[in-house]
Amino acid sequence: MTVFHTVWESCQQRDSFLQPMWDYLRINHSGMLRSPLFPVILTVASYFVLCLPFLACDIMGEKWPAIYWYKIQPGKMPTPAMLLHCSGVTLYNHLLLVLPAAAAQWMWRPPIPLPEQAPTLLELAVGVVGNLLLFDFQYFVWHLLHHRVPWLYRTFHKVHHKNTATFALTTEYSGAWETLSLGFFAAVNPMLLGAHPMTEMLFHILNMWLSVEDHCGYDFPWSTSRLIPFGIYGGPSKHDVHHRKPNTNFAPHFSHWDKLFGTHADFSFVKTH
Repeated sequence: MTVFHTVWESCQQRDSFLQPMWDYLRINHSGMLRSPLFPVILTVASYFVLCLPFLACDIMGEKWPAIYWYKIQPGKMPTPAMLLHCSGVTLYNHLLLVLPAAAAQWMWRPPIPLPEQAPTLLELAVGVVGNLLLFDFQYFVWHLLHHRVPWLYRTFHKVHHKNTATFALTTEYSGAWETLSLGFFAAVNPMLLGAHPMTEMLFHILNMWLSVEDHCGYDFPWSTSRLIPFGIYGGPSKHDVHHRKPNTNFAPHFSHWDKLFGTHADFSFVKTH
């Protein structure tokens, strides 16, 4: 009990590590932090950086047998043409759609106030998890509707299911409506929850990492789904099932909504290495 209270009190205190970091950002980069373009640039830059390790795995393929063994669908490696095409679609959507939409926020969104205090570790953790859970619910409802309503699937979501064997760069391979609507959820949620700018930045990066990992096509022992106990997180194997059995596993991260609505499916693919 004493250890618990000590940890709890330390989490509630203003953290000596976060405060200098926040002071540096707030004093030296306040214009960047206040810009509505910053979350978009941060997300896109994070996306391509986070894809790099999995891209290396895809390029090396069977030349890295210790890594290739964890490929969920061995033998279905993306070609260079597929990698370039997915990258091009992502850049097109964000440069010609998302960035102009973010710039339009100047018309209605007031300047973002920058608090002097950094969040505590507890506030940071609660804020990030809260944003992830809210996004997970929104995406689940959006995703379920776009599979259950044939017109929505044919018109908007079908393009994302072009690849039944996912790889990291398919994460953002989608049409204009899907890119804008899901980007809207991710952008608005921190405002709805009153998140600290540091919390918002970490949420965007972590949300992108989890999305890339879900689509990476590899089920490593260190995957997030294997580190989080009790099966509450889906991960790449569960999302791979969704791309092969599209009426299952609609939630992007967690598994509770799929279990509640009877759309949850376990990973049943047997490797043939």
